[in-house]
Amino acid sequence: MGAGRRAAGEEGDSRALGCLARIGAKVNSTEDPREALGHILAEVVGTLGASSASIALIDPAASLLRIEVSQGLGDADRDPLPLGQGITGWVATHAKPLRVADVRLDARYRMIRPEVRSELAVPMEILGQVVGVVNCDSDRTDAFGPDDERLLTLVTAEAAKAVGRLWMLGQLRAKTRQLEAILGAGQQIVRERDEPGVAADLARHARALLGLRAAAFLSARESRLVVTGRDGDTAALGLAEAVDAGDTALGTVLRRGRPVEVADAARAEPNLFRADARPPALSLLALPVAHEQEPYGVLICLADGPRRFSVDEQRVLATVVSYAALALRNLRLYAKAFAAETQLRRGERLTALGLLSAEIAHEIRNPLTVMRLLADTIGEGLAESDPRREDLAVMREKVAHMEGVVSRVLSLARSQSGAFRPVSLAEVARQTALLLRLKLEQAGVALEVESDAGAPEVSGDPGQLQQVLLNLVLNAVQAMPEGGRLALRISREGEGESACAVVRVADTGGGIPPEVLPRIFESFFTGREDGTGLGLAIVKRILRAHRGDITVESTGPKGTTFRLWIPVAHG
Repeated sequence: MGAGRRAAGEEGDSRALGCLARIGAKVNSTEDPREALGHILAEVVGTLGASSASIALIDPAASLLRIEVSQGLGDADRDPLPLGQGITGWVATHAKPLRVADVRLDARYRMIRPEVRSELAVPMEILGQVVGVVNCDSDRTDAFGPDDERLLTLVTAEAAKAVGRLWMLGQLRAKTRQLEAILGAGQQIVRERDEPGVAADLARHARALLGLRAAAFLSARESRLVVTGRDGDTAALGLAEAVDAGDTALGTVLRRGRPVEVADAARAEPNLFRADARPPALSLLALPVAHEQEPYGVLICLADGPRRFSVDEQRVLATVVSYAALALRNLRLYAKAFAAETQLRRGERLTALGLLSAEIAHEIRNPLTVMRLLADTIGEGLAESDPRREDLAVMREKVAHMEGVVSRVLSLARSQSGAFRPVSLAEVARQTALLLRLKLEQAGVALEVESDAGAPEVSGDPGQLQQVLLNLVLNAVQAMPEGGRLALRISREGEGESACAVVRVADTGGGIPPEVLPRIFESFFTGREDGTGLGLAIVKRILRAHRGDITVESTGPKGTTFRLWIPVAHG
């Protein structure tokens, strides 16, 4: 009796060792886990004499068992099996092997082949966690004994170790490919030289890394999020061009600097899509794009149907987002550096211009003195009623104005408010119209000066204020090469200490181009080939010296209106 048991035990050990040796050799010859599982199953079927067999793996996200490899099942039902159902599901749930001598007498059995009579199932564990079940069927009743169960348990345990190593190797390789993809994405993103390029690259790489339906970068613009980069089916899904940040989930992402997941994007964030769009069920992941708490925008990721973005996926995206945030920060630093360099160069040009102006002023001071003396001499022979006396008076005033300009340039000093005196802007406007009457007639421009009855005086330098109106009127004439109408309207706005004298200069020209408008008051910037870029810059500087300012009130194909204002003179 004892000898028989020893012989049976030795035979079982020999059978197990032979099976393990063959499995080890075949598993070590491949790097594909599925192929290794196929080799394992073939050896188990041959060793145990099973009619059919399968290896089913657990899908933890869906709580299902899915047959990965099989033998002898043919076209039998391959539908996933819920955990806990059937003999295989019971083994996966309880992590225990199970032998069933007659499946027709076991209520847990779920028929796959009608010929099956007995079944043996063993859990496959890796690092103490059940990952699947090895299942053997036989067309004979009570085909599997305790030795078969021990052998299958032993073979499954050793096979699981080998397959586990292959899975880990596969995961390492997948991680390596993922890391290479992340580094490649980062390199492409940081090479971009403008924000739209960074935004487009970020959306493209985010979609590729996670296999998304679509991805887009929404740039923060005051209280709105504007789409500046996109990839995938954003047009077909009806993604809006801009979203009001407000109290939406996207606004929360931007303000709090934390990612947000939404199960149904179309329902939770309807403003993310156009009003006429009917997007399907989409999962949304939104991540902030920021550097050192400076927000630049939000990256949105859209996936089909319900999807739970794993922590690993979020970390991958966060890494790519950090590259984009750094690139955007660098681009804005570059822009500031370029602006500073431009300002420095402008300062150098202004310095050179100042030196040149001083030389010119020195040279024209003496001719101005001669002109003033000649004007006095010419006037001595004219009758009091002669209209040329008025022209000579204007000439003397302009010469005096030019002498004042020359003196200021030579002294390199600004006009002090102590030199200001009460000035009527209405009178300055009328003198400007008189001075330019011939120029206006030649250009076919009709000038109209309107002044409210209560238009107040201001405290200022009359010569400088006339220079302001001269520059504005001459610019308006150049804006109307075919002639037109020009109006100077002087009025009072505000009351008390905030009262101002306002002058509106309105022409009927073609308007200021939108690309030029933001820079028209910059020194040396001009939209004309023959322009110097100094006229409007000087106008703004003079008005600010008078505690006033100038803006473009309106511009378009029917004309432009400048609005300038100066505080009313009190006392």
